[in-house]
Amino acid sequence: MIDKLDAALRFNREALNLRVERQNVLASNIAHADTPNYKARDFDFSSRLSQAVEQGRMSQSVQMATTSARHLAGQAQAAPDEELQYRVPTQSSIDGNTVDMDVERVNFADNALRYESNLTVISAKIKSLLSAVQQ
Repeated sequence: MIDKLDAALRFNREALNLRVERQNVLASNIAHADTPNYKARDFDFSSRLSQAVEQGRMSQSVQMATTSARHLAGQAQAAPDEELQYRVPTQSSIDGNTVDMDVERVNFADNALRYESNLTVISAKIKSLLSAVQQ
């Protein structure tokens, strides 16, 4: 039963995870808009989504360093940087920065809107599954 629920929500779960990851990449681009020689990055969402649905998420476990014996041991998940691509600049800048704020704002807003729509779809799917179980 749990496997069927997981399969029903897997696509949307992976889409939400990738939307969050893309939002972080876009936010990083916006934050570095004035950094000399910073290269704007992004990734192909559709190919990453199909890969995540077929093979699962490709995240690496990173061991956190401790500097004291009293620190708690922990692990963090890191997304592979090799899948991030450099964006081709539409207009060259003198300082070598390739961030175009108009493009970044549009992509950021579009990604946020798609994230919200994914949440709405997941909510509706969960409600329909709950109503099927209750009847």
